[in-house]
Amino acid sequence: MNDSSAINLVLLGFRLSAAAVMLAHGLNHIFGGGKIAGTGRWFESLGMKPGRLHAWLASLTEVGAGVLLALGLLTPLAAAGIIGVMLVALITNHRGNGFFIFRPGEGWEYVMTLTVVGFVIATIGPGNWSLDHAIGLDDHYVGTSGLLIGLLAGAGGAALLLALFWRPPPPKPATG
Repeated sequence: MNDSSAINLVLLGFRLSAAAVMLAHGLNHIFGGGKIAGTGRWFESLGMKPGRLHAWLASLTEVGAGVLLALGLLTPLAAAGIIGVMLVALITNHRGNGFFIFRPGEGWEYVMTLTVVGFVIATIGPGNWSLDHAIGLDDHYVGTSGLLIGLLAGAGGAALLLALFWRPPPPKPATG
């Protein structure tokens, strides 16, 4: 195996593992546990209103990002989907709970790691074993362009969504 093949193999594995995580999350929100109705109620409790709309938006973004990443198609937009969903999760649910995910309330280590994965994929692109490479799209966005797409579409989209729809519940009063 030459260096180029090794790099493309690792990029494919990296993309597919991120795709699997995103697909699993999105499908679980839609079909698992409380389904969309339960996810919507949970989103409402976090201050994302209307909760059902945001449950669908987050779930379909996760599924769409997962499918696009698996195919290596429109990769920086798929990566922006990861970035946006994970930043919203970090801010609305995880930021005040400490670093470790296993702590009560779930810390922010996991969503921070997935956010970084999104930025890495947006910036380095999908590799040669992708639909983007096969049709020549990756020539236009690998590097700074991909990073800017991830930043503007992912982080910018998250910021806009939070500004328009997030109404955090009031803090609980301190007890004795």
